[in-house]
Amino acid sequence: MNYLVTRDPMNAHHILSKRFEDYVKGADFREVFAAFGDGIVAADSEKWKEMRSLFHSLFKHKSFEILLEKTIQKKLQNSLLPILSNLCEETTVDLQDLFCRFTFDNISSLGLGFDPNSLSIEFPVVEAKKAFDEIQECILYRHGVPRSVWKLQEWLRLGEERKMAKACRVFDNFLCTLIASKLEELSKRETNNNHQVDESVLHQFDSLLEAVTRDEARRDEKFLRDSAFNLFVAGKDTIASALTWFFWLVATHPLVEAKILEEIREVFGANDGEQYRILGMVDAKKLVYLHGALCEVLRLFPPIPLERKQPIKADVLPSGHVVDSDTNIVFSFYAMGRCEEIWGKDCLEFKPERWISEKGGIIHVPSYKFISFNAGPRTCLGKDMSFIQMKMVISAILRHYCVHLVEDHPRVIPSLSIALLMKNGLKNASLKVSIVQVEELLQGTLLRTPLTKL
Repeated sequence: MNYLVTRDPMNAHHILSKRFEDYVKGADFREVFAAFGDGIVAADSEKWKEMRSLFHSLFKHKSFEILLEKTIQKKLQNSLLPILSNLCEETTVDLQDLFCRFTFDNISSLGLGFDPNSLSIEFPVVEAKKAFDEIQECILYRHGVPRSVWKLQEWLRLGEERKMAKACRVFDNFLCTLIASKLEELSKRETNNNHQVDESVLHQFDSLLEAVTRDEARRDEKFLRDSAFNLFVAGKDTIASALTWFFWLVATHPLVEAKILEEIREVFGANDGEQYRILGMVDAKKLVYLHGALCEVLRLFPPIPLERKQPIKADVLPSGHVVDSDTNIVFSFYAMGRCEEIWGKDCLEFKPERWISEKGGIIHVPSYKFISFNAGPRTCLGKDMSFIQMKMVISAILRHYCVHLVEDHPRVIPSLSIALLMKNGLKNASLKVSIVQVEELLQGTLLRTPLTKL
């Protein structure tokens, strides 16, 4: 339980960038996060470099960007927006649950070519999704008790460790069943000289699975399982967390909402009565003010609130603290986002304008200060894709719906989890629907409020 917790940006810069090779995730991290396997999140050294190179080539490929855009648009048009329309008559809606289901289905579709349809009007209990959530809860538990305690529970199959073992079996079965099916499809595709393969199957092979199986040496079940698992870690609750906090902050800051709506209308153009039109990636990049608002959300509520590293040898941090190979260093990204020395006296305020330059562009902040996507060589590869995905979701929802918190909405607090979700969800959110109402809100607010005050 030897931890040093810091929010000092110079310490972050020193460890994550300047002395990157001297700080690793380490064996202790991999033991606690054993469910992650040898994927990119827990890997070090050459194995990490190999995994990062693989994911970098995948994410930067044009076919993957096209697949990402189509997957998000399809899920919004066929699931999320129709479900919101049906729920508008309900008194409460848990937006966080909707977003968690949305991202789980998207990651499964992108990485494995299979949509579990957890986001449907019946709100089914999807055992794989439930198991993944339980795995993360158990990993957090391991951080709060001495190693000897949870190792004994693991050996005896008691308490949280019994729950962890069961959840891992369920989720691994989900992954391995789909991987086996995709490998079989890939084999058929390779041997089919006439290329008479179903078009829907061809789309699925633009996913992670095809990328990692081009090399025969990588057609190993554990390698594929670990790669797929880490995709869920990177893209499920992180996106859901950011979207949840965004809609809570916007619902409590109507002037910000009005400015975002104005920008969305400028990009979409006048409404011509079309249903569920979704922005593409190119148009989503034009939403500069929305980008600034998302940066504010990620600053105040970073989806991954903590990062952990371990030195391979003794070192002195810029803050003056001495660390050695037995020290676990924890960065509090949450605290860094609320640090007055970095962000000024208004650091606790939600102000998208702090990210907008006088010329109307996004102000660049060094990653060791705005650290929601990590910093240095381990900076998140999916950063740009995350912004695009969130913009597509937000613009689609805000164009059709207004989210209002009911008067007796409980105090919103973060949950104790690996990902910074809301403890009780964003449940008492009342949806007011129709494009007319959105337009009226936009026009009414802008007419009453000078743009200089927004």
